Amino acid sequence: MSSDPIITINPATGEPLEQFTPMTAADLDAVVAAVANAQQPWAATQVDARAGLLRAVAEQLRGQADELALLATREMGKPITEARAEVEKCAWVCDYYADTAPRVLADEEVQAAGSRSLIRHEPLGVVLAIMPWNFPFWQVFRFAAPTLMAGNTALLKHSPNVTGTALAIEALLVKAGIPNDVFRTLVIAEPDVPTAVADLIADDRVAAVTLTGSNRAGAHVAAAAGQAAKKSVLELGGSDPFVVLADADLDEVVPKAVSARFLNTGQSCLCAKRFIVHESLVEEFGRRFAEAVSQLHIGDPTEEGTRIGPLARPDLVDNLDRQIAGSVEAGATVLTGGVRLEHGASWYAPTVLTAVTPTMPVMAEETFGPAAAVIGFGSDEEAIELANATPYGLGASVWSADTDRALAVGGRIQSGALFVNAVTASDPRLPFGGVKQSGYGRELGVAGALEFTNTRTVVIG
Repeated sequence: MSSDPIITINPATGEPLEQFTPMTAADLDAVVAAVANAQQPWAATQVDARAGLLRAVAEQLRGQADELALLATREMGKPITEARAEVEKCAWVCDYYADTAPRVLADEEVQAAGSRSLIRHEPLGVVLAIMPWNFPFWQVFRFAAPTLMAGNTALLKHSPNVTGTALAIEALLVKAGIPNDVFRTLVIAEPDVPTAVADLIADDRVAAVTLTGSNRAGAHVAAAAGQAAKKSVLELGGSDPFVVLADADLDEVVPKAVSARFLNTGQSCLCAKRFIVHESLVEEFGRRFAEAVSQLHIGDPTEEGTRIGPLARPDLVDNLDRQIAGSVEAGATVLTGGVRLEHGASWYAPTVLTAVTPTMPVMAEETFGPAAAVIGFGSDEEAIELANATPYGLGASVWSADTDRALAVGGRIQSGALFVNAVTASDPRLPFGGVKQSGYGRELGVAGALEFTNTRTVVIG
């Protein structure tokens, strides 16, 4: 395995932050062994006691919110106000599962065969989590809270560019009272990730795997899990449609459109990316949308007023620029942005494109950065067809003064979540996941509480 150090870089400045030594093969084996050995004692801990520890984690998160938020901002460029809100949301998901999981995981009596029949939800064992950099705390805690509450232990393979965040999460859990080795971070050099992950999934000590990330990574994980006949959950890409019907109120819709696209500098699977607007509104929508986007404050992500910071890495800028340039070459019109910024290699101007077609890169591919594509439609049928003209199916939103009509249109859009007159967002109380190439399985809500459990039938004769 590679011995080259992992160096985290501040994308806002391009300056190195910290250096980490990757684990050797022997190191990884020792961590897996420790986490596997910790699983049965953790599962034997009363569920109410696990809930109490999860509440302590929530308290610890709130107490360290400023420190943790700054770490995320420095490692991946998230505006500090959003980073702080992300940490608070992690505390919320811990409280939610501490409150609800004991009830959800309780034995269920069923009138069936024998003198007594039960349905039990028992932990699977060790769960491997492969997580992305874009929400470096939230992606981990939305997996960890229900998984640990169910009595599983966890291995985290986080993105190398947020290695400091990954280790901070492990330290925070221990500080809050979670026993050593119930949750461990694996520090793996990027060239070794594919082989190491495949070996971990094949390891008999690992029971299941969950991944949030690219479709390419998801395909590799799904193949490895399938070969090992192990449970897997995938949350992959998204190219969410934001459908504006003819009777929508643009005074309400345009500010929501800005929020829907430019959260986290546009680096979210769940961001609206394709704005599908009725032909009677599309010109005015585009003009007002672009004007609002052009007013977004671009700057130092550690400053409170910043709305647009850097992308997490320079290669993400390269790919976004390729998609925009290819679309413009094919006939798209730039209403605002469309250029790299002089702030540094990881910076790109918030962009709105119109006169797009379904085959252009900004429509046909997932754009992961501050770029929005606006396209018109004539009929509801055409809107539905455009919304579904993507391999992805994570979220969708429909905007209309007529809720029933919006529901009728949205009901025919293929997605894991539908929002009517609301911006798509994850919520600890509601299941989250996608269809088509956006993945399978569910996190959050009751479904997430049970995802990594063995639903076991018990019959007493």
